[in-house]
Amino acid sequence: MFDFRAVSRPSPSLLLAAALLVAPAAFSPALRAQSGPSIRDFLSPASPLDLASARHTDRIAWMAYEEGKRNVYTAAGPDFKPRRLTEFMEDNGIELTDVSISDDGSMIVFVRGSAPNREGWIANPEHTPEGQQRAIWAVRSSGGPAWRVAEGANPVLSPDGSSVLYVKDDQIYRSRLDGHAKPDSMDLGLKPFLRQWGRQTQPVWSPDGSMFAWTSERENHALIMVYRLSTRSVEYMAPGVDCDGDPVWSPDGKRIAFLRRPGVPFGEQAQQGGGGIGNPSGHAYRPQSASTPSFFGRGRGGPFSGCRSGFGFRFRGFGRGGRGGGARDTTQSNNSAEAGLFNATFSGGYTLSLMVADVADGTAKEVWHNQPGDREFAGMNGIRWEGGNIVFPMLPPRDEYERYFSIGLTKPSPDPVMLTTTDGLIEDRTSVSFSPDGGTLYYCTNAQDIERRHIWAVPTSGGTPRRISQGDGVETYPQPVASGRQVAVLYFNARQPASVALVPASGGAPKIVFPVLPASFPQAAHVVPQIVITKAADGTEIHDQLFLPKDIRPGEKRPAIIFVHGGPVRQMLPAYHYMQFYHWAYAFNQWLQSQGYVVLSINYRGGIGYGMSFRRARDTNARGNSEYQDVLAGAHYLQSRADVDSTRIGIWGLSYGGLLTSEALARNSDIFRAGADLAGVHLYGNSLDSTAVSFQSSAAAHVDTWTSPVFLEQGDDDRNVNFSQMIGLVDLLRAHHVYYELTVMPDETHELLIHSRWLKVFGDIGDFFHRFVWDKETPPTGS
Repeated sequence: MFDFRAVSRPSPSLLLAAALLVAPAAFSPALRAQSGPSIRDFLSPASPLDLASARHTDRIAWMAYEEGKRNVYTAAGPDFKPRRLTEFMEDNGIELTDVSISDDGSMIVFVRGSAPNREGWIANPEHTPEGQQRAIWAVRSSGGPAWRVAEGANPVLSPDGSSVLYVKDDQIYRSRLDGHAKPDSMDLGLKPFLRQWGRQTQPVWSPDGSMFAWTSERENHALIMVYRLSTRSVEYMAPGVDCDGDPVWSPDGKRIAFLRRPGVPFGEQAQQGGGGIGNPSGHAYRPQSASTPSFFGRGRGGPFSGCRSGFGFRFRGFGRGGRGGGARDTTQSNNSAEAGLFNATFSGGYTLSLMVADVADGTAKEVWHNQPGDREFAGMNGIRWEGGNIVFPMLPPRDEYERYFSIGLTKPSPDPVMLTTTDGLIEDRTSVSFSPDGGTLYYCTNAQDIERRHIWAVPTSGGTPRRISQGDGVETYPQPVASGRQVAVLYFNARQPASVALVPASGGAPKIVFPVLPASFPQAAHVVPQIVITKAADGTEIHDQLFLPKDIRPGEKRPAIIFVHGGPVRQMLPAYHYMQFYHWAYAFNQWLQSQGYVVLSINYRGGIGYGMSFRRARDTNARGNSEYQDVLAGAHYLQSRADVDSTRIGIWGLSYGGLLTSEALARNSDIFRAGADLAGVHLYGNSLDSTAVSFQSSAAAHVDTWTSPVFLEQGDDDRNVNFSQMIGLVDLLRAHHVYYELTVMPDETHELLIHSRWLKVFGDIGDFFHRFVWDKETPPTGS
């Protein structure tokens, strides 16, 4: 890793200072602020980051991040005493994700290694000469060493834990885990378990593990296929000309439900033809994109692109109806000449059919379909077969919140039943789970407590939801245990970092089982953030969290720091956060207040938690950057406080928070004395036309009024914000003689993977703020 600070056109003395900063001593946080707990102390506890539960026994598993060491833990009933299963004891930046556990609780699989970047490169933050791989690993819950299974990702563990499926290069691979694996190329992941025409996706095991089903995407149609292990045979479920996908098994394993949409019509076909009268290019084929086949929906051209727009991976996100959910607009055209040519429907004029296939003979029948002209359920995906119901997420038109619905398979009604009638956010697939019998949906929401998250339960057939987790903390990631008596959750509060806890299914307070907080963790130094509502210039109300130091004396004026989150589809809470970086950011904000700063965390428009109108607010982003009004309102609020020195206000954030930090410094250096911009965006789009709204919405357009010093940091393997954004900003700052201190992390990603580097960056930001905000130092000038 190389690290340096730089100043635009530095003087010789500053060059010497920059040279000294690359010495080994520079890698420990330089903390010049007041005495008290260190940022290392605040970041010392182990943090569980995901959670899984066995279906047939009371056992849970999770991954814990412990000062950069990432390991798998398990705990079993009745006492749920935690036990670490893996021995990855280095802070080496190798990510560990996708923890899952077999139905009997005997086997746990997970993935080590980062997702690839746009060039297919696996992150290598330690710069190891041989590079890194992304591989599936396994470990037995009874103990013993973990082992590398095969190179791959997104493992689908069999119910009995004997094998794992995964998709690679559009084919399905399988590796044995039961000790009977043969040392051949198939079990090592060197060749597919089965090889089929098309793009194979969504493998899903039958409940008894004797079969698995998947979707085979084939240009302008897609098929549901089943593989039987006993006969090593492949079968099709009601093959036709349509786009079939999202297969799910019935609880008894005898049937498969799936979604069917019309096949891609002539006007939407994008395949490249091979010449000849019977094999022309599709009407929507664009030769200029032929060199980059759109396997993943990136533009036109290439094989297997036609049906993908209608289906996402299960529980990947919320469908939005019509075009909003990614599905083609297949409603009936008013122009009869275009009917069937550009807009495909089934004979009844509808566009979505819920099918149920008999696995024994491959026949299928329709059990439900949407209504002609429907735009609410047309984008349905992510279905689950739970009990006697098909359950799925959806964002209805004109609704402020995402919902879950169900369709009863015995007597399906034309209109699906809304299950989550509570008005509140249900964020993503980690927010929902089902009881082992499929009769109950557990979900995490901020209903009736808009600043937090709690666990609710509702029958999958419909009924009145009830809140089951009690107290003033935050509960996420519900995972019911097999006995049905408890629900495992990730738990947080204002002073309690991420923890694994158990909540009675009948309702009650969470009981923490992991971790034991280290003696060095400064729990007593924390404060409970206050909720402050500010009002932007256009009248928009903004919910913020205010961290007030305990030791402010009457009449004293303190410096203040604003924190702006990234995303922007995030919501900060008055507690430790359930996402890893924001968990650290909350700890850093608590550390800042323990050092004497007043801290304000701003939930600006465009974020989640306050309804879709807030999330889709007008003129945000490149359309006018209206969310900056909310940052400015927070600054004005701080300036109005008797305990804040209005001349000493700083700002910091990562990603979109870095974007808003640079916006603040560029537009209002008269308010913000200094800022820390981590991996921010500084130019929307690529237009340099000074009259373009996107350019005027960018920090780059206002650099001529930027005078405040800025701390900059980014990894050059950033997969979220292209490193070119940092390059362009530094060029502008140099040209305008703006003082900056720059830390570049080669081979690091958007959020740093090595813990010691976070300690350094946070320590350096603390030092930077102490010099330029607390002490109001004048930044050095260039020659």
